[in-house]
Amino acid sequence: MQTAKVKVKDAASSAKEKMKEGSAKMQGKAGEATATTHGEKEMAKEEARAKKDQANADKHQEKAEHRADSAAGRHGTGVPLTGTGTHGHHGAAGDPAYPSAGTTYPASGKYM
Repeated sequence: MQTAKVKVKDAASSAKEKMKEGSAKMQGKAGEATATTHGEKEMAKEEARAKKDQANADKHQEKAEHRADSAAGRHGTGVPLTGTGTHGHHGAAGDPAYPSAGTTYPASGKYM
């Protein structure tokens, strides 16, 4: 069910992006039509291109938020990513033969 909700939200974001792109394109064409110099026409093209790129970036940001929202709803499922248990280790954590990181023991003359 979550993926269907995400797909619907993504489709809405894509539609919103297409609307913004169309609006930017029309404003760019209007700017080009009213421009009197070559520099003004280039500026209108750049503004339209910047608005289109911003709309695309907004769409991708919204899609990432949709993925994060759906992932937040699924907490507590799957395999834990951290080593919280001793599954498969059989108590090796408390064995003095395997010191934990950060502890130092004096050199014993065992292998000298």
